[in-house]
Amino acid sequence: MIGSGAKPVRVVVLGGGTAGWMTAAGLARMLGERVTVDLVESEDIGIVGVGEATLPHIRGFVEKLGISEAEFMRATHATYKLGIDFRDFGRIGESYIHPFGSFGEELGGVGFHHYWLELQRRGLAGPLGDYSFCVAAALANKFAPPADDMSLASSYGYAYQFDATLFGPFMREFGLSIGVTRHEGLVTQVERDGESGNVTALTLEDGRQLEGDLFVDCSGFRSRILGQELGEEWEDWTHWLPCDRAAAMPCKHATDEIRPYTTATAMPAGWRWQIPLQHRMGNGYVFSSAFIDEDEACETIRKASEGEPLADPRILRFRPGRRRQSWSHNVIAVGLASGFLEPLESTSIYLAQMAITYLIELFPDGAIDPADRDEFNRLVDMEYDRVRDFLILHYHATTRDDSEFWNHVRTMTVPDSLAGKMELWRQAGRIEKYSDGLFYDASWIAVYLGQGLMPERHDPRTGLVDPERLKSATDRLRSEIASSVSQMPDHAEYLRRNNARLAEPA
Repeated sequence: MIGSGAKPVRVVVLGGGTAGWMTAAGLARMLGERVTVDLVESEDIGIVGVGEATLPHIRGFVEKLGISEAEFMRATHATYKLGIDFRDFGRIGESYIHPFGSFGEELGGVGFHHYWLELQRRGLAGPLGDYSFCVAAALANKFAPPADDMSLASSYGYAYQFDATLFGPFMREFGLSIGVTRHEGLVTQVERDGESGNVTALTLEDGRQLEGDLFVDCSGFRSRILGQELGEEWEDWTHWLPCDRAAAMPCKHATDEIRPYTTATAMPAGWRWQIPLQHRMGNGYVFSSAFIDEDEACETIRKASEGEPLADPRILRFRPGRRRQSWSHNVIAVGLASGFLEPLESTSIYLAQMAITYLIELFPDGAIDPADRDEFNRLVDMEYDRVRDFLILHYHATTRDDSEFWNHVRTMTVPDSLAGKMELWRQAGRIEKYSDGLFYDASWIAVYLGQGLMPERHDPRTGLVDPERLKSATDRLRSEIASSVSQMPDHAEYLRRNNARLAEPA
């Protein structure tokens, strides 16, 4: 049995850092007296993290924990994020923003992008991003929270860009303040019940034992419990996502400008990021070791970075993929112990948050119900698979043939699930519908059209609208967006005004 309903469920979290402390704090805050939460971590094991970019879902998590946004942003040197600027992915010299907001408005049950395609066919459309409030604000380096009404200024969301080395400690202090018990030490042995195979305790190097009913493995790529002890298999996706290294290097800001978006620039063997924080710029080159070696990648990011380096590049090694099951017996893996997908769309923290949310929704009060465990695994697998497909799209939907890397990803066979989505788009300009999971219509549209993948047909109902009237309406939309954005505060100024102070430069 895992508790009786009256007796709190004893949860033991292995591993600190982002995933561990998000899990511990989330369980303690949202389950209250139903649980006791113990977390074991070792100062000898470092945090995997550089500058972190996130998705808008993180705001809901922070809010549910009862954390002040301003306090959180000051503590982690965070900035606001309206989307991601992708450069050179479809063709060298072209760029587009994947916004946390919509393009235009649906009319008569027909998505705006169909009307845009009709105007584009007639040579009457401007760039797609001109019809997105979020894109216009990002490119103007403006920021204000979305309006709480039905206006254009309510048509977007935002996320955060923060220092990951500060986020974990911030969550640690918060977790300790709401009742999480921290234990320092390395785990030397995992104790298991001989009959059920369930984990019963973790033994630390000094002989202490932490007993529990439910164990959450947040031990990173080592996956100490789920992977090493329970032997849960890893499904490797390197053949679709060949990038397996990152060379990360922080720099000073080259200008006073602080952009409200992350930048991803395609490179000969992968891509490089720029993540603007309050006190510095995060830089990194995500690359495939099959196409470039680590020394050359480090030299590349040194030359490409615009500001003065604050440290030498450091190499992070990873394998894209996931465990075949993230919940086995009484062990649930969260974060890197469960799976890893490269940071191209800033999904790492979302995937950890998603698993925590599903665990809370399916949390056992008594014996673990196999149906709950199966549902958790189904939901987690679905999330990883859909994110995987979306990431592959960025590489595969390209005309680039300037390097072996881009020739490989452009011509490789993609998963059937992605092939079906791409065919639906090519044939009719339609997006596959689903009710659960990440990345809905606007996200797919941004990448498809941003990387030059034009559909052969679009919704024929757009031809029923007079093209001049349609152009007039879209011109008005573009003008209203430009006017509203011009009245927004500069991003850096908004940070100064609402966070008391910007973090001092490192």
